[in-house]
Amino acid sequence: MLVEKVTRENLAEHLVKYELEMVGKTLMDAMDDDKWYFNFTMTREQNAQFKSYAIPLIKKVNKCNKERAENAYAWFDLQFGLRIKN
Repeated sequence: MLVEKVTRENLAEHLVKYELEMVGKTLMDAMDDDKWYFNFTMTREQNAQFKSYAIPLIKKVNKCNKERAENAYAWFDLQFGLRIKN
């Protein structure tokens, strides 16, 4: 897994890299594929696992409560989340 100090400045990038790593892809793979959103998918189980990783991390890095972290995650997922395909 990724080993880097996660800060407010690199939180979104870290989460994108982590999410892509879960499906065997890298940020470079996404940058090289114009249709990455359609070509990269994850299962519901992977999505639940990612969410359970992301929310506590957002809460810790942003020093906010769980509700705010869940809202931030929802916005992140809308913008960068992979499609779910089972």
